[in-house]
Amino acid sequence: MIENAVLLDSSVAVYAFGGESELRPASQRVLSLAAEHRGFRAYASVEMIQEFVHHRLRRTGDRALAAEDGRNVAALCTVLTFDREVLDLSLDLVARIPTVRGRDAVHAATALAYGIERIVTTDRAFDGIPGLIRVDPREFAA
Repeated sequence: MIENAVLLDSSVAVYAFGGESELRPASQRVLSLAAEHRGFRAYASVEMIQEFVHHRLRRTGDRALAAEDGRNVAALCTVLTFDREVLDLSLDLVARIPTVRGRDAVHAATALAYGIERIVTTDRAFDGIPGLIRVDPREFAA
């Protein structure tokens, strides 16, 4: 287990960079805390950065901006590799947990493979994954 570690889900970055939303201030605060290294160490899966860039590109249509935003978010975290262990764990999660699909399975498997118990996310699909605690950005930023 990595002490004081949290895995950031793409929803945090998407809300932080997105339009007005009740989740935007808390998500921005989470990213600010990550940048300041205040009380925790932030990690991300490679897929989290890719998913965030995908959303930014779709929202803005600006390829250079989407890539820059992806680099900026990646700079706030230690980005963890997507290897065969993570792939196998993600496929096991897809097979066993009805709420987990695709990229969410990769994010969860990354956390589990690296011994990270907490994931900061708005996505309730992470609830009920053994070994993983979902923390809402509003609770985390408080």
